[in-house]
Amino acid sequence: MALNTNKNPKLYYSIKEVANMIGVNESTLRYWETEFPTLKPKTLEGTKVRQYTDKDIEEIRTIHNLVKVRGFKIAAARKYMSQNRTSVDRSAEVLETLIGVRDQLKELKKRLDGIV
Repeated sequence: MALNTNKNPKLYYSIKEVANMIGVNESTLRYWETEFPTLKPKTLEGTKVRQYTDKDIEEIRTIHNLVKVRGFKIAAARKYMSQNRTSVDRSAEVLETLIGVRDQLKELKKRLDGIV
């Protein structure tokens, strides 16, 4: 059995880590938790320390795409997510791919500029 090196060994992320990944404030994440019923990170027993899973992070990326990138109001994003879940997931995935390609192209341009 081969070791899968592509998987992230980390199971849970703190609110600070997730906020940095997505590029929003921690308070924004806490607010989204109150507005989107599908976003419920695990909390440590006896405390209010949030633990986000990869699934939670994908949900946050989807919300970020709708609210921050596409300009949806919270209520409209919530409604859109409940009615068009598969298309929302797909568009968020496409957006992430495009952002990755853009970043690679910027890096390539920077290298080419250094050669010339």
